[in-house]
Amino acid sequence: MTRASLDKQPHEVAAMFDRTARRYDLVNDVLSLGQDRLWRKATADAIDAGPGELVLDLAAGTGTSTDAFTMLGARAIACDFSLGMLRTGVARRGGSGMYGGGVRGVSFVAGDALHLPFANDVFDAATISFGLRNVADTTQALREMLRVVRPGGRLVICEFSRPPIKSFDLVYSQYLMKLLPPVARAVSSNPDSYEYLAESIRAWPDQATLAAIIQKAGWERVAWRNLSFGIVALHRAVKPDAVNP
Repeated sequence: MTRASLDKQPHEVAAMFDRTARRYDLVNDVLSLGQDRLWRKATADAIDAGPGELVLDLAAGTGTSTDAFTMLGARAIACDFSLGMLRTGVARRGGSGMYGGGVRGVSFVAGDALHLPFANDVFDAATISFGLRNVADTTQALREMLRVVRPGGRLVICEFSRPPIKSFDLVYSQYLMKLLPPVARAVSSNPDSYEYLAESIRAWPDQATLAAIIQKAGWERVAWRNLSFGIVALHRAVKPDAVNP
């Protein structure tokens, strides 16, 4: 099997991203028409990590998104359960194996979003970009991020969403289901995975529904704003000043 199914079995998802790792960032740039760079900047601006802060970038892949969180002097951990993605990120920074060595303030750690390998209250902020959609239990992943973030710490989620203008949503749906797969076949090292991408985006909840899920998981002050006409939404939240649940 070269792609995961929508029940999102962890071993299938990890294997799919392992096979996609080599050209993952290039394909994302092509398929998003360069918008992925703007989405990464918006996410980094929302995290607003400063000197001395520690950021968890979950489902970080090759760490392309993680670099943006260290620009103002923060440290960041790129965490993913695809060893292929992590190894690609480490190699691009001149490392080998799984040793990231804190290059440019980024360390690489293998971990499952449902069982994070970190203690309680250790991060100032947690973020996940285009990865929450791929976990088997959304609420559990949100609770795990809540556990490892300090009280008063912040959460930023960048994820595909639903354009609120119906006519544009229809055009976007046609792009996802009819145009995206053949484009992916031309440039990706694992084109079948982009059929999963299209299907998983259409099955994902809209902005308000996701906000309600985030709040139910224990986060407060939940808000969102649309990027690229609602193709992507940026959700923000804060951990209550209370003991871990």
